[in-house]
Amino acid sequence: MSQISFSDAEQAGKRKKTRREIFLAEMELVVPWKALLKVIEPHYPVAGRGRRPYPLQAMLRVHLMQNWFALSDPAMEEALYEIASLRTFAGLGLEAIPDETTILNFRHLLEANDLAEDIFKQVNAHLARKGLLLKRGSIVDATIIAAPSSTKNSTGERDPEMHQTKKGNQWHFGMKAHIAVDAESGLVHTVTATAANEADVEQVADLLHGKEEQVWADSGYRGAQARVKRDVLWNIAGRPSDIAKMPEGRAKARARKNEYEKASVRAKVEHPFRVIKRQFGLAKVRFKGLAKNTAHVITLFALSNLWMARKKLMAMMGQVRLQTA
Repeated sequence: MSQISFSDAEQAGKRKKTRREIFLAEMELVVPWKALLKVIEPHYPVAGRGRRPYPLQAMLRVHLMQNWFALSDPAMEEALYEIASLRTFAGLGLEAIPDETTILNFRHLLEANDLAEDIFKQVNAHLARKGLLLKRGSIVDATIIAAPSSTKNSTGERDPEMHQTKKGNQWHFGMKAHIAVDAESGLVHTVTATAANEADVEQVADLLHGKEEQVWADSGYRGAQARVKRDVLWNIAGRPSDIAKMPEGRAKARARKNEYEKASVRAKVEHPFRVIKRQFGLAKVRFKGLAKNTAHVITLFALSNLWMARKKLMAMMGQVRLQTA
């Protein structure tokens, strides 16, 4: 039987739910647990003569909480000891908390077997079955994720897989996350990652799923038509300077209205970026090297899809959103 701490006992008797508890209760309902466990199970160690591994479901839940709350491996271990709601969500007691090395090894297992992409696909398959990914149109965009400009290693060198790029009048060092979202739901259907100096338009062919009737993009994707050999209606933003040069009149008014309409659709692509950066705390890259950070970003976008779709998913289940009081 799991040991009950003072904090567990106190939590059991209180009425008000914290925001963290509400968030975890909602994620409990909307995450496709069986599908994700099925993806990881063939790669997860089974009990042998050595130390018995932690239950796969517990480790998956710990891994997702790490991503939701932007916790390092040591911080995740400490949080499991300190916060009863996290232990409850993971199904763990105080006598059986995975240490930081175990948490690290689980992430390495996912990375070694490229399971972040499979997790992303399973989440999207779940959303597609619910009718939330319609695939009639796509919006493409990219965001820069900063990396440390120097490191504390013996040579003081920067990560060689990260690069520098100029945006506006400011220089940035790091990587880029490129995404395509469903034009109706705003949910991410494709993710790629590159060094920050990669031109956005270079990734457009890899971002489209091939069933689009229309594509929306900002002016950084001018020339995308030449890279995609399909019959697609392109809605690429014009340069503000080009419209400014037009003489005043009906043609200029129509051009402005057209740009406004395109921008109103493109705005949906900013929502997933806000979720992973503000909601899930991705201020900078977490790891060294593009492969590990790509896996991390893909996982975050899978989780952002569930977060953004949670109200509709819960409504389909007949659940109502929990309240804090």
